Amino acid sequence: MKQSTLIYVLGGALIVAGIVWGLTQKGQGADSSFLSASAFSLQERAYDFGTISMKNGVVSRDFLLENKGTDPIFINKTYTSCMCTTAVLLDKDGRRLGTFGMPGHGASTARVTVAAGETLTLRAVFDPAAHGPSGVGLAERGIYLETNSKETPKVEVLLRAQVTP
Repeated sequence: MKQSTLIYVLGGALIVAGIVWGLTQKGQGADSSFLSASAFSLQERAYDFGTISMKNGVVSRDFLLENKGTDPIFINKTYTSCMCTTAVLLDKDGRRLGTFGMPGHGASTARVTVAAGETLTLRAVFDPAAHGPSGVGLAERGIYLETNSKETPKVEVLLRAQVTP
């Protein structure tokens, strides 16, 4: 087989594989193209860990989100403001739906659907030692969820800690 023929065959195979992959990805998750009339309800939107020590390791806090409406809410993206913070989404049965981080440092595409009346746990995880010795002092971080909700298109949860060595 000539080299040019081989290149055309491989190129065609890559194009077909790309089309098949693209079609299979569209079927995942709920339809996020519609705007949901539902809204997320959070009992708290911020948490202060107080004074925490790097040597004591990672701290976490769970936030409960509830879909208070009649439509499902689709979470398209979940991300954090810094690499020292991660967000874990857990369904009502405690199953992990994904771990998300700072854009460029972890996954951000969530593709999570929360049915009407259902709850979702957002576990905020903060590593005070992530920045090394220069990371002492006040740390303020955010976790963000982008949704298809008209009322809560972007959910923001804030974390605060005074970091010591």
